[in-house]
Formats: sequence, structure tokens, C-alpha cells
Amino acid sequence: MANNVGMTDRILRVMVGATLAGAAAFGYIGPWGFIGLVPFLTGLAGHCPIYTLFSRRA
Repeated sequence: MANNVGMTDRILRVMVGATLAGAAAFGYIGPWGFIGLVPFLTGLAGHCPIYTLFSRRA
């Protein structure tokens, strides 16, 4: 599994994902905020399966 997410994209994914999941965990927003775990985890891993479908490379 090769990295296909660039550094700027990774930083934004981790920040936005952590913010959404944290806001959901502390009750600021509804449970839908836990969807932020998806960009958070793909940012940490550096690989996005959707980018693979569209042959996008970092």
C-alpha cells in the first residue's frame, strides 16, 4: 500500500478529522461528527482508497 496523499493533504485531513471527531466526542455536534475519523485515519496512513480509484498520485 503506497502513499498517495501529499503532505499538505495529510495535515489538513488529520486536523479536520480530529476536530470533527473531538467535537462529536464532547457533544458539541451530533454523532455524525465521528465521520471525521475517516479523513483522520487516511491522513495518518497516507493512503486514500478513493484516490486509488481515480489514479491520483501525490
